[in-house]
Amino acid sequence: MQIGDLLDRNAIALRISAANKRQALAVIAEIAARNLGLDAGDVLDALAEREQAGSTGVGHGVAAPHARLEGLGRMRGVFVRLEQPVEFEAVDDQPVDLIFALFAPMDAGAEHLRALARVSRLLRQVDLREQLRQARTADAIHALLVHDGAARPAA
Repeated sequence: MQIGDLLDRNAIALRISAANKRQALAVIAEIAARNLGLDAGDVLDALAEREQAGSTGVGHGVAAPHARLEGLGRMRGVFVRLEQPVEFEAVDDQPVDLIFALFAPMDAGAEHLRALARVSRLLRQVDLREQLRQARTADAIHALLVHDGAARPAA
C-alpha cells in the first residue's frame, strides 16, 4: 500500500487553526466526512474514543490518530497542518502541528496496522517533517508524502 492510495489531495488542509486537541480532531472529522461521504460526528466520536485509549501523538510534533469506521470501503487518510501546535499528550510531551489521520473499514485486519506503521515511519524523517512544515500548497504536501512514501519498501 502506497501513501498515494490513502491520501487524496482534497483530504489535505493547511493553515488550520485549532485551540486544542479536540478542535484539531473535529477539523479532521469534517475533512474526512466531506471527502469520504461519512458523518462528521461519527468520525469525531471514533477518533475521540481511540484517543481515550491512549494518545496518538507519536513525537516530534506529529500525531497519527486513527479509527475504524462503518461505511468505509478501503483505507483512507487525511493530512492537516496546524498554524499553531496544540497539546496532544504526545510521547515526547511536545505539541503537535502535523497530523496524518488514518481511517479503516470496520473489517480491516493487518492492512490497518501496516498503513499506520508506514505513516509513522514516513513521518519520523526529520527532513520530510521540515519540508511538510514549509510547503505552501496541498499539492506540494501531497507530492512530498507520495514521493517519500513510494520510495520506501512496502510495510
